[in-house]
Amino acid sequence: MSEEKSNVPTTAKLASGHVMPLVGLGTWKSTDGQVAGAVKAAIDAGYKHIDCAACYGNETEVGTAFKEAFESGKIKREELFVTSKLWNSEHAPKDVEAACRQTLKDLQLEYLDLYLIHWPQAFAKTKENEGTNRSFPKDSDGNIIYDLDTTLEATWGAMEALVEKGLVKSIGLSNFNSLQIAAINKVAKVPIAVLQVESHPYHSNEKLLAFCTKNKIVVTAYSPLGSGAEIDGNTVVTNATLAAIGEGYGRSAAQVAVAWQRQRNVVVIPKSVKPERIVQNFDVFFKLSDEDMKAIGALNKDIRVGWGGPKVQRGDSLEARDIIHPSYPFKPGIEF
Repeated sequence: MSEEKSNVPTTAKLASGHVMPLVGLGTWKSTDGQVAGAVKAAIDAGYKHIDCAACYGNETEVGTAFKEAFESGKIKREELFVTSKLWNSEHAPKDVEAACRQTLKDLQLEYLDLYLIHWPQAFAKTKENEGTNRSFPKDSDGNIIYDLDTTLEATWGAMEALVEKGLVKSIGLSNFNSLQIAAINKVAKVPIAVLQVESHPYHSNEKLLAFCTKNKIVVTAYSPLGSGAEIDGNTVVTNATLAAIGEGYGRSAAQVAVAWQRQRNVVVIPKSVKPERIVQNFDVFFKLSDEDMKAIGALNKDIRVGWGGPKVQRGDSLEARDIIHPSYPFKPGIEF
């Protein structure tokens, strides 16, 4: 791997001037009791990028793993790139800094390398949910209580203040569409460094990637292995095309899917809690041929299989819970 890796880019340069490793460990759905071990295994395997979020509910345990790694000398703080995300209930400018500071406390860090607005739709901050940075306020019928007054531009302004105070080095967005990104760009004093969105061979997100590249925004792919969903009877990791390509490089279909993202200059954050999978997901610094890149790109079906938000029953339809919010990013008719 070392000979291959020496000839393949391993980092992306952000608009903020900072450098971000192209492969990181995702911690979504890594439960308490599992995630610390996963972070330790990742650092042992050579990862220098860990992706977190307040809403995952596991940042305290991730923080214990960070503390142990720093104290043991396995890695220095300045060598590790840590991402976290502002949850929907904290969009009001008065709540943004407190939410970030809570994440820093939980992760046992003095600063974040990257802080993202997790979703564009804002939830209300109720009295019952004061003192937390990841609440899901609901009315008596169990429906989410939304904040319809806070604008994305106002939230972005509060994110910029975090950079000015040295709490975060770079800021960005997650699950935003191109129209929302353009609106932020019009008012941004601190550049949008990163957009994190779902991307895998069945949902390549080529148009959004091109848009971000034009605007000097680095894209991070979450759910890069398709979250286990089946398309035409196959998951990403069982796809015959990916498996056949992998044979030529002595790699698995999953490793090919991750390497494909990296070769598109997309940051990729595969999630696992199994040490052997964590090692395999990092062994992706090999160069795919142009022919193989085209074959993988041809698998795209523009199908979002990952986290488009929880579904609820409304009338006769099962639809995304937050689609009723004006800022929900994946409404029908929005191209990308």
